Amino acid sequence: MQIILIQDVNNLGGANEVVTVKNGYARNFLIPSKMAVEGSLSNMKQLEERLKQIRKKEEKMMAEINKVIQVLIASPVKIGAKTGTSGKIFGSVTNVQVARAIREQKGYEVDRRKIHIIDEIRELGTFKARVDFGNGHETEMELEIVAE
Repeated sequence: MQIILIQDVNNLGGANEVVTVKNGYARNFLIPSKMAVEGSLSNMKQLEERLKQIRKKEEKMMAEINKVIQVLIASPVKIGAKTGTSGKIFGSVTNVQVARAIREQKGYEVDRRKIHIIDEIRELGTFKARVDFGNGHETEMELEIVAE
């Protein structure tokens, strides 16, 4: 029997997948527990429409991610830090400070957990950080650490 999975089911498939299972498994477990619906013609059309909407939403999100990546690459983000006389900064620059600087200078909100500073920043200069947007989309950006 063909069914359309509504949610992920272990050892069977993910949401919005069409799979073939035995009649008893579908009628006695999957369909009553609202994990799947029968693979009828009308349900297949609904699935196609749902997948089309998901693709459209993903394309829109990808366009926004590409726009953010272009803004991040365009120029370095300047971060002020308190320094001693030798040019070493007190403490280190964290991804929270980088996220705040991106929000203030570039106008985009980037989650601090998605920012990975490549080298530990303990002195003034230019450094690199990687921003991971998920789904294999990431970019490297420059951070310019200046004295406050």
